[in-house]
Amino acid sequence: MKHFVLFFLLAILVHQEYYCFNVEASGGDGFVRTRGIHFMLNGNPYYANGFNAYWLMYTAADPSQRFKVSNAFHEATSHGLTVARTWAFSDGGYSPLQYSPGFYNEQMFKGLDFVIAEARKHGIKLILSLVNNYESFGGKKQYVNWARSNNGQYLTSDDDFFRNPVVKGFYINHVKTVLNRYNSFTGIHYKDDSTIMAWELMNEPRCTSDPSGRTIQAWITEMASLVKSIDRNHLLEAGLEGFYGQSTPQRTQLNPALNIGTDFIANNRIPDIDFATVHCYPDQWEQNSNEQDQLAFLNNWLNAHFLDAQYALKKPILVAEFGKSFKDSGYSTYQRDQLFNTVYYKIYASAKRGGPASGAMFWQLLTEGMESFDDGYGITLGQSSSTANVIAQQSHKLYLIRKIYARIANERRWKRARGNRRSSRFGGNRGGQIGF
Repeated sequence: MKHFVLFFLLAILVHQEYYCFNVEASGGDGFVRTRGIHFMLNGNPYYANGFNAYWLMYTAADPSQRFKVSNAFHEATSHGLTVARTWAFSDGGYSPLQYSPGFYNEQMFKGLDFVIAEARKHGIKLILSLVNNYESFGGKKQYVNWARSNNGQYLTSDDDFFRNPVVKGFYINHVKTVLNRYNSFTGIHYKDDSTIMAWELMNEPRCTSDPSGRTIQAWITEMASLVKSIDRNHLLEAGLEGFYGQSTPQRTQLNPALNIGTDFIANNRIPDIDFATVHCYPDQWEQNSNEQDQLAFLNNWLNAHFLDAQYALKKPILVAEFGKSFKDSGYSTYQRDQLFNTVYYKIYASAKRGGPASGAMFWQLLTEGMESFDDGYGITLGQSSSTANVIAQQSHKLYLIRKIYARIANERRWKRARGNRRSSRFGGNRGGQIGF
């Protein structure tokens, strides 16, 4: 109790000293928006704890398995989680959403309809990714293969996904189809549904054939403009992992030993990209380092990205993926909790001082009976664990921050309204009608 009383006092003092939200009532349409380096929801600053669950649509396509989606959302909300990131793609292969360019499996689409409807019921916002960089669920490789086999295109690289006009046409059609989809459960078109927080252009885009970054930069610019031409309601992000590129050579030393053709600063400066994302996998990226060095990397990685989001990009940032696999050598739950606590503390500290970090989504949430989907990073909240407690504590901290700022904003609105009424009563509205 003492901790939370101190937290309230400190947050209010920090708020008054460092920054002030000029918040206006937004009409409460339920869409998450941005204002400067902050997310806003219904006129108030928005902070959220969340999770990844790529399997939601795939599982919900089978009506007999939909209870697993409902259970996962119920367990998530019971731990204070309010944002989920999942796939709005499955291209070719087994049980696809899109089985051929422009041709869709209605049963799979109804699975996605159900996911959105169920998220709405539980008060969970969704970030929906539109294609995969990797072969899982088709991805860019499937798009390129379609162009080869269906259209006779001579393509030598999966990276032609970003360059070839035929392949880009396939992707553009998919974007239009998803955004204009009429939800069979809610009766709302996706592009009009406030349950969706944001679209993601691609899960972890990479173009190793062009390390200069120009190819990815051009593709994000083109596709972001396309999305915004169809849907101005929703936020948009690129799906980046956060690797620095040629626009900030002094930052590239922070990258793990990967050169993947993206540029955190240049890519996120594109005007139609509303917020930045960063992923954190020290256990994958720094495999030859010990636990302390991996945590040091994580601290430096997040510090740099949060600073750049605030001062270079002037946009909010989400930690869109992070986790630790139980398959790692020497793994312990304590190590996983340490990583979660490190990420969460960085976000909490940023939010408390009015910084750009607004939440994180761990990889990945599972529920009972989902063992076959566990890639080593799975967390089942229903199974009591120390990690589940760490997650719930972070949710509560961010909830308190939201409550503080909402209260401050409401007080300001009340004072303005009282001032307006007083002004009207004493002649400030002469010649016009007084409305309350």
